[in-house]
Amino acid sequence: MAHGLLAGKCGIITGALNDQSIAWKVAQLAHAEGARIVLTNAPVAMRMGEINKLAEAINAPVIPADATVDADLEKLFAGSMEHFGGKADFVLHSIGMSPNVRKGRKYNEVNYEWYKQTLDISAMSLHRMLQAASKLDAFNEWGSVVGLSYIAAQRVFPDYGDMADAKALLESIARGWGYHLGRAKKVRVNTVSQSPTMTTAGSGIKGFDGFFGFAQEMSPLGNAPAEDCARFCVALFSDHTRYLTMQNLYHDGGFSTTGVSHEVMARFMGA
Repeated sequence: MAHGLLAGKCGIITGALNDQSIAWKVAQLAHAEGARIVLTNAPVAMRMGEINKLAEAINAPVIPADATVDADLEKLFAGSMEHFGGKADFVLHSIGMSPNVRKGRKYNEVNYEWYKQTLDISAMSLHRMLQAASKLDAFNEWGSVVGLSYIAAQRVFPDYGDMADAKALLESIARGWGYHLGRAKKVRVNTVSQSPTMTTAGSGIKGFDGFFGFAQEMSPLGNAPAEDCARFCVALFSDHTRYLTMQNLYHDGGFSTTGVSHEVMARFMGA
């Protein structure tokens, strides 16, 4: 049931690849809650995914943009403001890719050119986006930016590779821009550290089924589904969270603060 949480608001959603994507579900729910949306993704991702199907369903234009190209991002925000007839109220950053992880390079054997790409695509892209938005004065006051993160920014998950470093950088960038945009426009910037989620990107990580199963058994509430992550993001876009900023928020069923669970202990006790 929709509650009109985003009635009258306008926002940009990045990274919606297919109906498994968290970004896809955020876009659907934001639209249901009354928001007008602009969708964007890199041209190569658009060829792989089904973003036009989502665009038709929620009556949203698609503005292609490579998030590592400053000129593309300036066109994205300029085009969005033209479409909205004004400034944006929220942005979802749901962008992440590691050539090292995709090609099976271990953390202690990374290709450094690929490593730079990981950081640029998965973290610096947020800085580039917000710098472009700031340059164009593209946010309304009391706007909201949410970036999707993962607890590997704080804890070691060996097969997550250099994406862990990218997520740590992403969270730092969110804090930095949270200060500057907060002072300038009262725009808040937060990251959401989501449970392992059955998305196209997540399932591409070696050992993902193990990640997912371990977190499921460790978390008192179980893993948070993508649909519930979308609800959380919409709440962060809404006026109900106006004074929440510069935070990394764990949306993980309690995984981040659970030392051990009975289910996991039973595996080592022969029970």
